[in-house]
Amino acid sequence: MPSLSTYALFLATGMALLAIPGPAVLYVVTRSIEMGRSGGIASVAGITTGTIVHVTLATVGLSSLILASTIAFDAVRYVGAAYLIFLGVRRLLTRHDEEVEQEAVPRTRRRAYTQGVIVNLTNPKTIVFIFAFIPQFVDPHARHVWLQVLIFGLSFACLGFLSDSCYAFAAGSIADRLRGSRGVARFQRWFGGSILVGLGIVAAAWTPHRSS
Repeated sequence: MPSLSTYALFLATGMALLAIPGPAVLYVVTRSIEMGRSGGIASVAGITTGTIVHVTLATVGLSSLILASTIAFDAVRYVGAAYLIFLGVRRLLTRHDEEVEQEAVPRTRRRAYTQGVIVNLTNPKTIVFIFAFIPQFVDPHARHVWLQVLIFGLSFACLGFLSDSCYAFAAGSIADRLRGSRGVARFQRWFGGSILVGLGIVAAAWTPHRSS
């Protein structure tokens, strides 16, 4: 089990990361505008289901890697930190907004859910990001490493569900105005990029509490 301080830091970091709107948020906002709040929540549920599938893969993969070599796992941690910095720098330097591929508008909440699952399952950034983020908080010397990965992963999925649900509820009243605002787009670029770079630097320098 992760220590309370490590888990608290993970939750705080996860909320900071989720504050950066990405393709999943744009997808949820679009569906909420087109189908209303119920369609938006169905899309959020689909996105979260896709995240849980990726978390399951990460639990198996990271646990196996730790059992094979803690040195290799530490290498994954540093590569993950470098990846976060790379994402932040790229976001700072990229002036155009990320776009979600146009999909046919689903006619039922079930289809909106299914489409959400597919959107997240087919997004390679999701699993790469999970593999880059979660290892920063795992203690490879503790017992039941797989349980640490699972707890962190499911917690991140729950935070994502809550965060995306807020976008779904708010989309109907403010999304149309925000989506066309250059000022908002500029703020998102600098805010999001700065957070990613900062988290990458902190992740590279910080080590989880080791079990005795």
